[in-house]
Amino acid sequence: MMLINRTVAAPRVQKINIVLVLICCVLLAACSGTKQKPVKVTKPTAPYNPNDGRYSHDKDFGPSEEVDLSHVPDAVPRYETRTRAGNKNPYTVLGKTYHLIKDESSYRERGYASWYGNKFNGHNTSNGERYDMYAMTGAHKTLPIPSYVRVTNLDNGKSVVVRINDRGPFHQGRIIDLSYAAAQRIGILQAGTGRVEVEIALPGDAAPIPRRADGTMPKHIEPALPAGTYLQLGAFSQQESAKQFAASVGTKLTYPVTIHSAVQPKQVHRVRVGPFKDAKSLQDARDQLARINIFEAHVVYQ
Repeated sequence: MMLINRTVAAPRVQKINIVLVLICCVLLAACSGTKQKPVKVTKPTAPYNPNDGRYSHDKDFGPSEEVDLSHVPDAVPRYETRTRAGNKNPYTVLGKTYHLIKDESSYRERGYASWYGNKFNGHNTSNGERYDMYAMTGAHKTLPIPSYVRVTNLDNGKSVVVRINDRGPFHQGRIIDLSYAAAQRIGILQAGTGRVEVEIALPGDAAPIPRRADGTMPKHIEPALPAGTYLQLGAFSQQESAKQFAASVGTKLTYPVTIHSAVQPKQVHRVRVGPFKDAKSLQDARDQLARINIFEAHVVYQ
């Protein structure tokens, strides 16, 4: 009987062991198939920055090769309608609230100027215009937009008149941001900043510029530009390329587009718009060019 019992029990033990092994395999498979839920990481909210989305570069910079802009004329103060665009009052940036100057007719201030270039070039300014680093413009924290100011470098006496169409600079100790062209004019490009005096510039020393259109805009005379003032759009070594470009641009402007060719010291064909008799027509042409994404037109004299 003992031999019979041992012979029968052995297969039963083997079956039990096999069942246990199968159960363990099933449990291991179930554990390995369980998916872990991803942990959601919440990034801290950064303070509001008015420059977000206006550029794709971390640091500012000028053109790849220095451009001589000594021929670009100063901005000419003129009467312009001031709208709500760019003139929100008060406004808050980076936790600080700013109030616009109520009467800028006697504005004068000394401090440091800085400049901005390719980082913002072609992007909208505070009043919705396109920033042109080659035009005589500037940014100010509290002057109404637009305003005109004369900026004088206190270290070398050089000065320039610029049109304020943007807000800034939001850096401690700086009172105005100048375009690349204006900064070059007064000699602060290399240093990045400079000691300046900023003073309001009014059309013909007349009354303050009206703040909004009310149907009683004062009459004024638009100052004339030098004879043969043009906006140069580009220079080509091949005449056919210049003709194609001029033909394409000419259909989108209300001002004449011409080609000026020279053979000395080398053959070059320059595409220009103009000529312009006054600053108003020149600015109007710049506005038309901006609408077709041409921002780097240079003022030249023929």
